[in-house]
Amino acid sequence: MTKRLSFFGCTAAALVLAATMLGSTPARADRCDDLAKDLVKQIPDLKIGKTVAGVIYLEHPTVTQASLGCSSRNRTNEVFAATDKKKPAEAYYDFLGTASALVFTIPKPDAVKGTKRCVSRTNIVRGYNIESRYRKLDIHCTVAKTGVRITVSREKGV
Repeated sequence: MTKRLSFFGCTAAALVLAATMLGSTPARADRCDDLAKDLVKQIPDLKIGKTVAGVIYLEHPTVTQASLGCSSRNRTNEVFAATDKKKPAEAYYDFLGTASALVFTIPKPDAVKGTKRCVSRTNIVRGYNIESRYRKLDIHCTVAKTGVRITVSREKGV
């Protein structure tokens, strides 16, 4: 006489098999978290702050605000830095250039030149809110009495 497995026996066996397969997968860190850890290793005095809604906040002595935005549907990562000085120090551009070079794998001098170029283009005629493109990077800079804010990003598919 042959034995037949009941429906509940088959279901229980399938659940046990699925639990062991799913439970044995290794935990993986987010790619954005790995990128933030690489930035900390490469930039002295940089600290990782809170992570909120896909944005990792960074702390550094040369900037008042800094963040690393994770990939979205139409953009790759995004680097943001702000300072309270209307004419930022060279250390500000160095921080932003190093972070952009690591995130977007471009030469650091190109990243620094692109950010400086964007800030230098702001004036009464062009305005104080400029979007420019340099070496396949989208650079958005805002200059106000309260300081300078620069965002560097790259569109997906470029």
